[in-house]
Amino acid sequence: MISVIIPVRDGGDDLRRCLEGVAAQRTGEPIEILVADSGSTDGSRELARSRGARVLEIESPSFRHGKTRNLAAREARGEVLVFTTQDAYAESEHWLERLCAPLREDSKIAGVYGRQVAHHEAAPPERFFLDFIYGPEPRDQRARKPEELSMRTTLFSSVNSAMRRSLWKQFGFADDLHFQEDQDWSRRVLLAGYTIRYEPGAAVRHSHAYTLTTAFKRFFDTGASAERGFLAGGSSSSKTLRREAFRYARGELAWLIRSGQRRWIPYAAAYELTKFLGLQIGARHRMLPLSLKRRFSSYPGYWSQADGDAAAG
Repeated sequence: MISVIIPVRDGGDDLRRCLEGVAAQRTGEPIEILVADSGSTDGSRELARSRGARVLEIESPSFRHGKTRNLAAREARGEVLVFTTQDAYAESEHWLERLCAPLREDSKIAGVYGRQVAHHEAAPPERFFLDFIYGPEPRDQRARKPEELSMRTTLFSSVNSAMRRSLWKQFGFADDLHFQEDQDWSRRVLLAGYTIRYEPGAAVRHSHAYTLTTAFKRFFDTGASAERGFLAGGSSSSKTLRREAFRYARGELAWLIRSGQRRWIPYAAAYELTKFLGLQIGARHRMLPLSLKRRFSSYPGYWSQADGDAAAG
């Protein structure tokens, strides 16, 4: 059995589209859907149940990305756990089969993640970002020592991924992380000697329409969590990040010109600079007072609790 786990809060039409995508899958295994709902008021729980999902109700203040996924995984009956989100949906009926197949073929593969393709109405910078991060070519990722950890080797996403239940029991998500629980997970399994597989054929539609403010906050949270993910390798990881950032900037500029979208260049420059600043400031969050961390983050409540836990410890 395959268990599809979906954290939800006020999913609306996004959740409906996600559930329809799961229902359309063609696979030789039974599928169960677990929705972990954290305080929806828009009928998401009722919608999920009407589509055959089991619903786990979680108090909204208790929500954390890793903790919530662990709670759902403990309730899952499947041998394979698939993680996705309410705002992602599969266009192909073969998504699940392609995502889970590598786990049956190679026991050294800890997890598989699939491609994320921008929504049709997404702005050019978001389309380029997802194509740059994911792309059309499959790959295996390995890192046997901390110096080999980077944004390329640790890449893994709870938006579109699968792992064996038996391995999740050994390497669960970190309960304490508010963001990038997937990158922390990938770091730990890679250093334990496992491989992560990227399978572009298992694609979902998923993208965000960020403003400059929300983009800054998103990447601040990314940077603040990166010390347990793609920056865990210290100076070698930072060097890779800088190199990839320059390659990204050159590539996006060339793509906008080549595709006849020059008018987007000023906005793209401001947008990418905002994201980069958020990432860099987030990576240095330990130097900031609590008031700024709360202001810069998409999860202000997390920082109050985290600082309180640190003080108590």
